[in-house]
Amino acid sequence: MRRHFEDVLVGSIELFCAAAEYRSFTAAASAVGVTPAAVSRSVSRLEARLGARLFVRTTRQISLTEDGRRYFEQCRQALGQLIDAERAIAGLQDRPSGVLRISVPTTYGHHRVLPLLPAFRARYPEVRVDLHISNRNIDFVDEGYDLAIRARAPADSSFVARKLEDAELVVVAAPGYLARNGLPDSVASLAQHDCINFVLPSTGRPIPWLLREDGKVVEVAPTGNYCLYEDVLAGVTLARSGAGLFQAYRFTLEAELRNNALVEVLAAHGGCSRPFSVLYPHGRHLAPKVRAFVDFLVEALRQEGRGQAPGSGSSTLK
Repeated sequence: MRRHFEDVLVGSIELFCAAAEYRSFTAAASAVGVTPAAVSRSVSRLEARLGARLFVRTTRQISLTEDGRRYFEQCRQALGQLIDAERAIAGLQDRPSGVLRISVPTTYGHHRVLPLLPAFRARYPEVRVDLHISNRNIDFVDEGYDLAIRARAPADSSFVARKLEDAELVVVAAPGYLARNGLPDSVASLAQHDCINFVLPSTGRPIPWLLREDGKVVEVAPTGNYCLYEDVLAGVTLARSGAGLFQAYRFTLEAELRNNALVEVLAAHGGCSRPFSVLYPHGRHLAPKVRAFVDFLVEALRQEGRGQAPGSGSSTLK
């Protein structure tokens, strides 16, 4: 009887985790190979046993409650350990496989991650990559991401951050804009120019520009008639069209600078950068697919001369 109870409990937890990951009883049932009614009944039995509501149900979707989020995090780690144990017995522990869900910002996705994915898949053909390219904030647990790449690491001790590189920032403008408006020669002169702003999703405010003045890094809040949301690369297009000045990562502008579609300005006040890191939830066991991708990305960037040396920049966020 005790063995039957434990088997039923583990099965219920597996169905609960599937429902939490897919945010749908129907999608979870399809993935697991049972009926939606079976998933619903299993979750209801689990809620009754725990004496807590795990999901908020509507006619169109389900979402985790606060209790459900905490329970899902613990259950996912426990199931991961069980899977690791089974793979160890079967000799599959070091074989990366399964779906790898990654969240990356637009700039880093297009210019750094996407060009490397074919080589990663060639090395690890059993891993399927789900890449979500967006600048919005994500919820690892609720949305089921394995890792994310960000320019700003969250102050959350539940995440591990491994630094990838310090990405240099540069201010640019189109030759036609400079011919009409003149060349800015100081940080203060930005006030006389049309600057293209990008709104940071986490704050809802334009991201400040970083420049050097009197040997110090200063944050500048430039003014202008363009304010962009979501897609940073739209700022490159606007600048190339002669709309104004724009600060972006040098790696997003290499082609435009090379063919003189854009010109670097305020170079004497440049040299500032922001660090990019890969983030993943802190846990006792790191899935082989996650470890493989993180190690691959760090090594690929290092070989290109862009990333950190092996072993550097790895820390638990405080």
